[in-house]
Amino acid sequence: MVSHMKKHPSITTESGRYFLTDRIREEVDFSETAQSRGMRPPPTQKPAPTDAQIVKLPDQDNWSIPPCDLQTAISKRQSHRRFTAGSLSLDELAFLLWACQGVREQIHEAAVLRTVPSAGCRHPFETYLAVNRVKGLEPGIYRYLPLTNSLVHIKSVEHMSARLTAATHGQSFAGNASVTFIWTVTPSRTEWRYAEASYKVIALDAGHVCQNLYLACEAIDTGTCAIAAYNQTLIDDLLGVDGSEEFGIYIAPVGKII
Repeated sequence: MVSHMKKHPSITTESGRYFLTDRIREEVDFSETAQSRGMRPPPTQKPAPTDAQIVKLPDQDNWSIPPCDLQTAISKRQSHRRFTAGSLSLDELAFLLWACQGVREQIHEAAVLRTVPSAGCRHPFETYLAVNRVKGLEPGIYRYLPLTNSLVHIKSVEHMSARLTAATHGQSFAGNASVTFIWTVTPSRTEWRYAEASYKVIALDAGHVCQNLYLACEAIDTGTCAIAAYNQTLIDDLLGVDGSEEFGIYIAPVGKII
């Protein structure tokens, strides 16, 4: 009998294209994942240092955010690289953080439902902020705590704008924005369930997060531009992460648009 099944070209594991396919899923022994072996999942949120300064953000019921039609937001969505010297309000920042990583419901330690989808509900990202001009916040590096809708102040940074520009290969709008969102990834959160099949879905999850930021920006007359070209060492050093268990993966400067 002659087979009429179409033969697909082979993409070897040495090719970068291999990681865009889902063939790795066929190779993973899911009975040996950390989840299947009964290990507890990694924490859904990186804990804040016990002596850290915590800033409580405005709750959703108390925002002063104008309504924005979804169809309008989608049709107007574009990348912006030029910003005014204006500042964001704390309400506006809280709204943007909620849009891209806000918690809707915590079911149990391995299932925290958020405003964006994530493979297996693993949500492997931490959201850092390089704050230049946000009313009520001193300039510096902060991290979002979605479980408590708060910010933890990480550190003050000398010459932060210049360091952000250098870390993004000379893209000065990253250093001039009111606030630059920097997402890190903790791969172990997704690896706990998916092992080697994690890496494609982590990249897809990052896209979900940043697209929500784009759309939310349209509601408050701000703009953003996603950046995937950066110096890994410089961005990890700026945030103070180890570069192995946690490292920068995506950047999005936000500011009032011209």
